[in-house]
Amino acid sequence: MKASRRLAAACALAGTAVLALSAPAFAHVSVAAEGTAAKGGYAVVDFKVPNERDNASTTKVEVTFPTDHPLASVMPERIAGWTAEVTKSKLAKPLEMHGQKISEAVSKVTWTADAKGGIQPGFFQKFPVSLGTLPEDTDELVFKAVQTYDNKEVVRWIEVQEDGQEEPENPAPVLALSAASEDGHHGSSATGKTSDKDADTARTTETAAADTGGSGTDTTARVLGVVGIVVGALGVAYGVLAGRRRTNV
Repeated sequence: MKASRRLAAACALAGTAVLALSAPAFAHVSVAAEGTAAKGGYAVVDFKVPNERDNASTTKVEVTFPTDHPLASVMPERIAGWTAEVTKSKLAKPLEMHGQKISEAVSKVTWTADAKGGIQPGFFQKFPVSLGTLPEDTDELVFKAVQTYDNKEVVRWIEVQEDGQEEPENPAPVLALSAASEDGHHGSSATGKTSDKDADTARTTETAAADTGGSGTDTTARVLGVVGIVVGALGVAYGVLAGRRRTNV
């Protein structure tokens, strides 16, 4: 009887581990530069939005831009199946850009999926935006994002990471800024200009790699992990039964 109970416990443990490995690995809304986001310059950044639900599609994404470091130039890239709306707000203190005073800056960009569109379960979408000029008095920019699903669920990625603390459950996207190059150029290339062709090529390559390799690699790793746990659990159960037999003899 004891051996049977031990065997059942070992199998239950293996089953729990299998379920844990089978659960999806949750990702966060994030932001990253295509190249380098240098202080005082311009950059193209991608807001990456994964769909974390298996029964709903993401149909709306809102990104709020920092008011403590306003950006005078914000231009989203046109994305098939999505409509982008740029919202501007008055600045308490005007900015100076190319010798001109700017009295308003972009406070939010909202992407809304067309009918029957959106980010389906198991996929992600990148939303490219050209930004400038980047501030020179900070090392990072915090963007708060709100993700809406077609079942009316809303996920707010607005929690700011505190120094020395664990990552919050719904962290806000953070863009790290690098120092301007010593030759005086800004931006993501040595010439100070961002190549749209190169950026498009990089995005296409990354998307293709994610579609063809990411899913297969992840699935293979999980399958191997599950097999290893099951084999290990069976080995433990066999050891328990073998020990029980020797004791009885």
